[in-house]
Amino acid sequence: MSKFKAVVFDWAGTMIDFGSFAPMVVFVKAFEKFGITASIDQARAPMGSPKWDHIRAMMDDPDIAAQWQAKHGTAPTDADVDKVYKFFVPMNEEVVTDYADLVPGALDTIKYLRSKGIKIGSTTGYTRSIMERVLPKAAEQGYEPDNLVCSDDLPEGRPGPLGMYQCFVDLVAYPPRAVIKVDDTEPGIAEGVAAGCITVGLALSGNFAGKTPDELARLSEAAVDAIRQEATTKLKEAGADYVIDTVADLPALMDQMEAA
Repeated sequence: MSKFKAVVFDWAGTMIDFGSFAPMVVFVKAFEKFGITASIDQARAPMGSPKWDHIRAMMDDPDIAAQWQAKHGTAPTDADVDKVYKFFVPMNEEVVTDYADLVPGALDTIKYLRSKGIKIGSTTGYTRSIMERVLPKAAEQGYEPDNLVCSDDLPEGRPGPLGMYQCFVDLVAYPPRAVIKVDDTEPGIAEGVAAGCITVGLALSGNFAGKTPDELARLSEAAVDAIRQEATTKLKEAGADYVIDTVADLPALMDQMEAA
């Protein structure tokens, strides 16, 4: 018997969309609709947050706030966030399936967990409407988690613990230290920490690296390690108990954790 009852995975940058690309282009295009130039780096900075909160954080970026003030005559308000969000969600719905391929090794990790009778949960910064596009694509590839908690399912999203609390209920998995949260972003790790779970950060498949597997493969070992170290530092600062490269490395880590 495993000492763990469940593993709860994030989606983009964790189980699908290696490099976490789907939201980035859409954030940039949504701001373009309002005459604002946002960079990919600015779009990546709040990654992992519920998408409304993500847009609010981008609005608070000094450069974007200054552009908004110059273009629209006032500092960006929550009502302005609502306006951008209304453009963002349907745009993201349209492109998300183009970035829904499973991360290499994800299926082997799922088989490992299933073989041990460990439940598989999921939370995401995506809305339910976006995830309704993703779920069939994931299922076609063999990934069907036991639950899904979206950013708009509950009154409060990441970095708070409510999404994980819902996973405890849905999966009938407790206490918190019997549940592992796996994520590539700081808010996603913080979500697990807030709920009292063991947390595992991902250094190379997600938002911090922001590269496809082919792009990573073309880099020198030193360059990849530099990305790994920077991501590890940020994920550890967010509270990650462990940091691995991708979900493909989770079974080996769990074997070590089981033996400890």
